[in-house]
Formats: sequence, structure tokens, C-alpha cells
Amino acid sequence: MDLCSVENATLEPGAPRLVSTGLTIELPPGFEAQVRPRSGLALKHAITMPNAPGTIDPGYRGEIRVILLNLGREPYTIQAGDRIAQMIVSRYEAVEWEEGELADSRRGEGGFGSSGK
Repeated sequence: MDLCSVENATLEPGAPRLVSTGLTIELPPGFEAQVRPRSGLALKHAITMPNAPGTIDPGYRGEIRVILLNLGREPYTIQAGDRIAQMIVSRYEAVEWEEGELADSRRGEGGFGSSGK
């Protein structure tokens, strides 16, 4: 879903800013929301989210606000009602970690670029 600003806000170059959406949600256990940048804002105005994707867990009860960053050279003004981000709600599996030895794999401890691609 699209997230819209409920305020007018000017994004100065290089300065992150929280922008209000006016939206509050209560996610059920086992669900999360991810907030992502809009591709049109990125391409046309160099506006992004420095923490993308932003994660909202089921325990959060406050307003959804979006951290936006202007990577351009000129200030960019958002008007109330402008679409500023996208949000996806999805299910996740809770993981319980167990301490122990790791199984062998072909890749092993190889890091970036070690898969041959």
C-alpha cells in the first residue's frame, strides 16, 4: 500500500527527516510491515529512505513515520497527501536459536563474491 504524508515538509539535501503519515496500525503476532522507498521519488527527485526497508514489528503502537533523505542538490518539498513510501505486510516465522556446531557446506565461510557470481 502507498503511504502518504499528512504534512507539508521540505527535505533539505543531505539531511534525513521524519515525515508523518497519520497512520497507526496494530499488527497481529507473526506479522511485520516493511516500509520501502518509492521508485518514482528516487528516480525523479533522488529521494530515498536511509533505513530501507524500515521494519515495523507487532509490538509497535505509534504513528508510522517515514525517514526520508534527499540525495539531490536542491531542496524538495512534499505536500500533504503526496505518496512518500510503500508498505508491505507479511507473515514471518519466529526463530529459536540453538547453540552448537554448524554443518559443513560447499561455500563454507566464504563471504562476498565467494559463490562465483
